[in-house]
Amino acid sequence: MPPAPEPHLEKITPGNVEVACDLRVRPDQEHLVEPVARSLAEAYAWPDVAWPRLIYDGDEPVGFLMGFFRIPWREDSPGDLRSGLWRLNIAAGRQGRGYGCFAVRAVAEEAARRGEQRIYTTWEPGDDGPERFYLRLGFQPTGELSGGQTVGALDLSAPDTGNR
Repeated sequence: MPPAPEPHLEKITPGNVEVACDLRVRPDQEHLVEPVARSLAEAYAWPDVAWPRLIYDGDEPVGFLMGFFRIPWREDSPGDLRSGLWRLNIAAGRQGRGYGCFAVRAVAEEAARRGEQRIYTTWEPGDDGPERFYLRLGFQPTGELSGGQTVGALDLSAPDTGNR
């Protein structure tokens, strides 16, 4: 029997944009992450820094991620350019199968390819949020908040990045 296909990323195209926009997280998670359509609108507004991708398992779409690369992080410090994971939406019913870890690893690899030493992400605080997931992958809170969300950083030089 041939091995199961590995998850892979695909660019958002006219042929899959509707599939991307139809992707939904569990109803109890909707307050934690923006819908894909909003992410794609932001990608359109930030074309030089946004990196939107669909996550497929074989030919089945299972998630969406959007990386960001060298975005001005703070208005009062224009030289503070950061890269990382902007959005992560794993489809309801497809969670807990490693797709989120795959997504973080993909963004980390792309950031490293671009010469970055660390990546950042943000998450909604609270017991129902994704903090445990990000901490398990090695993200460390920076002590900052962004839009009321916790900011975490992942050192790309650490062994085992994204594989925990």
